[in-house]
Amino acid sequence: MNIVLYGFMGVGKSTVGKLLAHKKNYAFIDVDEEIVKEQRKKISEIFTLFGENEFRKIEKKKIVELKNFDKHIIACGGGAVIDPENVSNLKLNSMLIYLTAEPKTILQRLEQDDTRPLLKNGNKLTSIEEILGARREAYQRISDITIATDYKTPEEVATIIYNKLGEIK
Repeated sequence: MNIVLYGFMGVGKSTVGKLLAHKKNYAFIDVDEEIVKEQRKKISEIFTLFGENEFRKIEKKKIVELKNFDKHIIACGGGAVIDPENVSNLKLNSMLIYLTAEPKTILQRLEQDDTRPLLKNGNKLTSIEEILGARREAYQRISDITIATDYKTPEEVATIIYNKLGEIK
């Protein structure tokens, strides 16, 4: 069984994922980092050169590979779980944990980050609210566990998840 952390950018998927992997003695995989290694390009470069649709195809292939993994903490990009095929592949052997944060928290966390292709144009808070609004229902529908990360350190979030997973066994 794997544990997939998903949610909007800036909610702490990668940071919490590494901490949780250490607590559970699981391996950690960040889907975006794996794509960057494989493509030898930053995510923003892939978006610029090939567009979001091509990035989503690459992401889908990577998720198909993950369905055969076991005892991994997997951090998925925020758009990965919008695709029902990705969700089906992830649900085969994974518990899906939705990490949330309010738009203002996300903005605060990403304020100095100019590498996010979906936040490149216009007002960042408006973009966050629009994209999050469009995805929220899909995020909620597939969640096995939901954790709000506002006002919590990554260590606190990892501990909360670890304890909740212990309750499920």
